[in-house]
Amino acid sequence: MPRYAFKVEYNGAPFVGWQRQPDHPSVQGAIEAALARIEPGPHTIASAGRTDAGVHAYAQVAHCDLARDWSTFRLSEAVNFHLKPQPIAIVGCKRVAEDWHARFSATERRYVFRVLVRRPPVTHERGLVWQVLRPLDVEAMREGAAHLIGLHDFTTFRSTICQAASPVKTLNAIEIEEIPLALGSEVRFHLRARSFLHNQVRSIVGTLERVGAGSWAPDQVHEALLACDRAACGPVAPPHGLYLAGVEYDDNPFA
Repeated sequence: MPRYAFKVEYNGAPFVGWQRQPDHPSVQGAIEAALARIEPGPHTIASAGRTDAGVHAYAQVAHCDLARDWSTFRLSEAVNFHLKPQPIAIVGCKRVAEDWHARFSATERRYVFRVLVRRPPVTHERGLVWQVLRPLDVEAMREGAAHLIGLHDFTTFRSTICQAASPVKTLNAIEIEEIPLALGSEVRFHLRARSFLHNQVRSIVGTLERVGAGSWAPDQVHEALLACDRAACGPVAPPHGLYLAGVEYDDNPFA
């Protein structure tokens, strides 16, 4: 059966997350339902990662096996047609080898977290950014983030319901970008790793926001990491500022 890789963009607000759940709208369920409209029969797609309720994606990656030998252009057009009016779009479609896997072939995942720093309420980007009202010290947050780079036990920054076999992960990079705006600024956190623990990104961003606000000293991030205790973590940032921004592969079909 031909295997196809999809690059998927979505607004996570209406969904319980990526993963299919009975009687609840999910991104996976919506795409599988669209596939059933163009090729009868049950369909199961596999993704590079399961995003939580309210989390968005610029470039989630998934794959599916279909009976028909589709033109990738026609396949993406057909799936997008049947996804309407849901805020999901197939923005890339490629034929891949039968042993290529969206999750297990991935070598790195990239996330972006957007924080809007301004006093007036958010209008156009409501539900797409985390708004904080007071300025953030970006240099202090970078100093705090430096303690998290590399191989560590991230128990402190891991959800208590995380199902990963080990809390030990290698965080390849955290880059913090500040973008001046007419009213305030936008701070973007760019995080890269082969894989992440459940709520790891949101836990890290919530903790670094406390550093930027002056409530934590940068060295306290290191102390929290060494504690290996969930209670030592700062507040968890809300899901609506988080985006799955990209997935890398040795043989990337979307390169």
